[in-house]
Amino acid sequence: MINRLPVRRVSGVAGHGLDSRAWPMTLAPVRQLIEGGVDLDPVTVLVGENGTGKSTIVEAIAMAYGLSSEGGSTGALHSTRATESDLWESLLLERSAGLRKWGYFLRAETMHGLYSYLEDHPGKEPDPDFHRLSHGESFMAMLATRRFQKGGFFVLDEPEAGLSFVSQLTLIGQLAELVAEGRTQLVIATHSPVLARLPGARLLQLDERGITEVGWDELAVVDHYRAFLADPDVYLHHLLPSGTLFSKGPDTGRR
Repeated sequence: MINRLPVRRVSGVAGHGLDSRAWPMTLAPVRQLIEGGVDLDPVTVLVGENGTGKSTIVEAIAMAYGLSSEGGSTGALHSTRATESDLWESLLLERSAGLRKWGYFLRAETMHGLYSYLEDHPGKEPDPDFHRLSHGESFMAMLATRRFQKGGFFVLDEPEAGLSFVSQLTLIGQLAELVAEGRTQLVIATHSPVLARLPGARLLQLDERGITEVGWDELAVVDHYRAFLADPDVYLHHLLPSGTLFSKGPDTGRR
C-alpha cells in the first residue's frame, strides 16, 4: 500500500463562508465534510443514492487538487460549460510533502468531451482512438495509458458506467494492480456493489444523515441488489402495470 498519501484528509477551510441554507450545504454529507472533515485511505470509495452528493464531493476534491472539472490532469485546460459548484474553493486538502503533484480525473458524463480534447491536443505518446471504442472499452483503454502508470492521485466518478459485470471485475483487477505498486491513491464515487468490493477500500456511505464508514455487507446498495436478484418480482410488482409480470418458470410447451 502507498506509504505517503498525496491527500491524507479533506476538510473545510476556516471561514469558508458557505451558506448552510443553500446547495450544496443543504446536503448532509457536504456539511459533514466541511465541518468535520474526512480522512482518505489509499482507496476511498463513496457510495450512495442519486442526489446524496457523491459526484459533487469527488468533483470538488478533484478541482481542489488542481484537476480539470470535466476530466483530465493537473495541466488540462479542458472546459466546455462550467456547471460545477464552488465547493472546491472551500476545501482544504492535507497533503504529504515531497510528492509530485500528478493526478487525473475521469468522470463518466464528460468522457466524450475529454477524448475530443485529447485528440486536439496530442501528447508525445499516441493515444488509442478513443472515439472508435465503446464507452466501456475506451475507459479501460484510458486506464492503460501512460497517465496512470507512474502513480498519483486519481479521482473516478461512476467508472462503472458503460461497463458490463465482467468488465467491472476486470476494472477491479486493474485498479488493484495500480494501488499495489504503492504509488497510487484512488477516490471513487460509484453505484456499483462490484466496484465497492475493491480490496482494501475504505467505504463511505452517503445518505441523509451524512457520511458513515461501513463494511461492504452493510452497504444499502449491496442489500438492494441481493434482495432484487433473489426475487425481482417483489420489486417489480410495485412498478409495473397489473398483469405485465411473467409468472415464474412458465411452461411454454417449447422443446
